[in-house]
Amino acid sequence: MISRRHFLRLAGGLGATGISTVAYGFGEPALRLGVTRYQIQPPQWPAGFRLKIAVIADLHACDPWMSLQRIESIVDRTNSLEPDITVLLGDYVAGHRKVTRFIPCSEWAPVLAGLRAPLGVHAVLGNHDYWEDKAVQRDGQGTTIARRALEASGIPVYENDVVRLSKAGRPFWLAGLGDQLAYMPARRFRPVRRIGVDDLGATLAKVTDDAPVILLAHEPDVAARVPARVALQLSGHTHGGQVRLLGWSPVAVSGRKLAYGHIRMNCDVVVSGGLGCSIMPFRIGVPPEIVLVTLGGAGAVVS
Repeated sequence: MISRRHFLRLAGGLGATGISTVAYGFGEPALRLGVTRYQIQPPQWPAGFRLKIAVIADLHACDPWMSLQRIESIVDRTNSLEPDITVLLGDYVAGHRKVTRFIPCSEWAPVLAGLRAPLGVHAVLGNHDYWEDKAVQRDGQGTTIARRALEASGIPVYENDVVRLSKAGRPFWLAGLGDQLAYMPARRFRPVRRIGVDDLGATLAKVTDDAPVILLAHEPDVAARVPARVALQLSGHTHGGQVRLLGWSPVAVSGRKLAYGHIRMNCDVVVSGGLGCSIMPFRIGVPPEIVLVTLGGAGAVVS
């Protein structure tokens, strides 16, 4: 039999543990910042062609969880990694209401303009960049405020488009897919849950030679349809589930297989855990991360 005193001590310990866990979960989005590194050698990528890609995903700019100062620190940390190219995977706009201020696109985009890489900084949009733009949602079309702000800051945004780049005379293609969940349903008029602006076939049709292809897609869901012609797909959106326990994400918006990390399908897929939060400003087991992918290596390394 357990005594009343021992029971109260046990209950008190469990309560303190629960409180500290919750406090840690709310503090992690605003305080921690890690770098997760992958070294990958896709079969479609030339073995001697080394390319370092910095990946920033899911900022969700807002006070106090993703302040301008926090974004500045992310920019500085990313630049310190000395990538060959930096890619932004969408969801710059906050997607939850537990904030003290929504940071306008006109403020966070110029901060991202501080990113530096020899092959440039390149972006796609995410679902929240569409969902939180009321005019675009109302009209069912149009250029989002987020896209205009990025382009005004000198960062190109790709929507079902490609660009051919090269490093030391070695060419490759960067392809940016339109968002797969761009339009929320108008339930009285639209029979489907959500409508995307993605067109994978038209995007890859713009690749005109056999140089390797890197695909940027905010949501990883498209991976099942991506052909082996693509060497690497980079995605965000999932936040790694935001809560990840022993390598398992209880909430997996894109399915368990595509919740987080390096996955081998028709092509190699890397899903970033992202930097900000959605629904609630809370993370456990999947701290905010900048991802650094090095192609032309062997195996996968995470740190």
